[in-house]
Amino acid sequence: MLSDMSPADIVGEFKQKTLDLYGGFRRLVLYTEVEWPYPDGKLIVSTTDKNGNITHVNQSFVDMSGYAEDELLGSPHSILRHPDMPPAAFKDLWDTVNRGEYWQGFVKNLRKDGGYYWVKATVIPNIRKGRVVSYTSVRRKPSRTKVAECIERYPTLF
Repeated sequence: MLSDMSPADIVGEFKQKTLDLYGGFRRLVLYTEVEWPYPDGKLIVSTTDKNGNITHVNQSFVDMSGYAEDELLGSPHSILRHPDMPPAAFKDLWDTVNRGEYWQGFVKNLRKDGGYYWVKATVIPNIRKGRVVSYTSVRRKPSRTKVAECIERYPTLF
């Protein structure tokens, strides 16, 4: 079960917002204006089950998210959902991968400490015997030009 964020985990002043997440979850998120730069040469990799619950993470995922591996495993991937991300982006993601197609996009992710980081994400459905059984997501460092475009465009999609 996805719990609300704790003020004790947040570094500095924060805002709060309740988000409606995929799967019918609601979550109070606490967020700051602190951006964590994406490290050069790193890939963030995770796998989720068909419902979006995390089943595997690599060390880069752990490092960038600020969560411990055991906090991530079994949690919905939406644990990283930042309130600045338009719901339309995630609807498009889920519609696309559930058709068995890969999805790419730019995502602002929320860290456990309330900070954020930008990624260029590719989500690939894992298909067995013609059925989607899980998803693998690979994130890489986005260009600052694309991030700037997203910062300008995403508020218009709410």
